[in-house]
Amino acid sequence: MSGELGARRRLLEERVRPFPDFPCPGVLFRDITPLLKDPIAFRTVVDLLEAHLKARYPQIDFIAGLDSRGFLFGPVLAQRLGIGCVLIRKKGKLPGPTESVSYALEYGQAELEIQSDAVEPGEKVVLIDDLLATGGTMCAACELMKKLKAEVLECVVVIELKSLKGAEKLKPFPVYSLLQYD
Repeated sequence: MSGELGARRRLLEERVRPFPDFPCPGVLFRDITPLLKDPIAFRTVVDLLEAHLKARYPQIDFIAGLDSRGFLFGPVLAQRLGIGCVLIRKKGKLPGPTESVSYALEYGQAELEIQSDAVEPGEKVVLIDDLLATGGTMCAACELMKKLKAEVLECVVVIELKSLKGAEKLKPFPVYSLLQYD
């Protein structure tokens, strides 16, 4: 990691606040609220993601933000890249015809959906969320893109919890994270 890049990532790490035993005992919650409160840190997240995507992909058609914190980063990043942003929502939040995918939660099921005309077959999409843990939500988002016959270029997150092996669940889709924690 270069000196400047390392310093920028350290700034982000300093703005992620740990909360032990939240939302339940044994969980160490990584809170991005301080990162969002700091305009320099927030801009740094978007700058680093923009630089990564521009260097790696000559053509991206859309950023797809995952409900709900992917909505914080997706539109800003899409605007920087000069492309559109589409939303992947929890079931029942989008008007008009939708496609949906069910996925397993620790205790039950959940569903994500996207408007049926959000992307066209063959369009190149980058998915974004704040956190990758077990990979269930991001995997469901990839399934939605498959239903619409779009090409998922990459799954991008601000924070990846490596010990939960979410990136393995997402293979063959590449995962890029700015910060990693065990």
